[in-house]
Amino acid sequence: MLENRDYTQHNEEAKAVWEAYRTRIPIRVPVTLWSDARYFLQDPAFNPDGRITFQDFIENADIMMDVQLRGAQHRAFTVALFCDDQAGSPDEYHVTVDMLRFFDAGFFGCPLRYCEGQMPDTVPILAGDQKNLLFDKGLPDPLSGGIFGWAHEMCARMMDRIGKGFTFAGKPVRFDPFGLGTDGPLTTATSLRGTELYLDFYTDPDYVHQLLDFVTSGTIARIRAHRQFFDLPLVSEDWAYADDAVQMLSSEMVREFVLPVHQKLKKELSSTGQVSLHLCGNATRHFKMFRDEMNVASFDTGFPIDFAWVRKELGPDVEIQGGVRAPQLATGTPDEIYAEARRILESGIMQGGRFILKEANDLVPCTPMENLDALYQAARSYGVY
Repeated sequence: MLENRDYTQHNEEAKAVWEAYRTRIPIRVPVTLWSDARYFLQDPAFNPDGRITFQDFIENADIMMDVQLRGAQHRAFTVALFCDDQAGSPDEYHVTVDMLRFFDAGFFGCPLRYCEGQMPDTVPILAGDQKNLLFDKGLPDPLSGGIFGWAHEMCARMMDRIGKGFTFAGKPVRFDPFGLGTDGPLTTATSLRGTELYLDFYTDPDYVHQLLDFVTSGTIARIRAHRQFFDLPLVSEDWAYADDAVQMLSSEMVREFVLPVHQKLKKELSSTGQVSLHLCGNATRHFKMFRDEMNVASFDTGFPIDFAWVRKELGPDVEIQGGVRAPQLATGTPDEIYAEARRILESGIMQGGRFILKEANDLVPCTPMENLDALYQAARSYGVY
């Protein structure tokens, strides 16, 4: 039984690696791996015959909790061995209302769409001549707007179950807050308006400014309301966010249209000088601007990325997270994964001791454990300082 395995050696090494990294005296590049509900729901070993659909997961609080808990157990006893997580039975398990990637647009009223074999997505509500619909309605209620009414119903069901003494694998279960993040103003505006938004940049730039400011104001109100709901500080010392859609724009357009609303988010939500930013896709040309104008101290990356160029562009003090492409991790051979991880580690990205090796970006369902092991072993061989 995995539960009876001795994880001491792995956990001691992982703890030492992270402590050295955080104190800026690194001994080895840390390895981390990220997975979401898709990783489990689309894995036949976890979800035979796809009997649990994404719609089941979204609409049934008990199913959502079960998937999260079994997924966390799999991660603790299996995936953790191939990265620098603490492996073995945790002190407690965690659940939350998992809103996947639809929460931003869903908050503003975009309906959900389920497509077979795919993650649920939202349908644009500002397409065509409906572009001003939200301005006419005004901002949603910050707690219950759009999809968040459903989210709070799910929250109540989960917390009621936990309050009655629900446990998992003999461990207590804790509910984690939701509604505290954002995938970014431009990404949200894209989900609301669709591809027409990128014509608006040329035909109606005032509208784009208005929409981005509207989205940002609503997002700030929603995050602050949920911080208050969960008894958290209204202004956080830490701030991490994303905005993948910036890859669609030139740096000049990002500076004119997007940077001001990013600065507004930071000013209203964070007291820290430095922030973290996730940008996957072809967005590295913007990194230096975000470093200088937003004081981004950590970039979580996807693909494509030239690691040697990024390190030279940003210098040794900025943290970069990235690594082997997730599809390659899923379909390549262990030798190919090992070689690619080695190439990345030897690119110069380790300069300054501010690199974290990971999948790029989100583990694909059915990724072989042998490939994750190859990634980890490459870090242990070629990520040593």
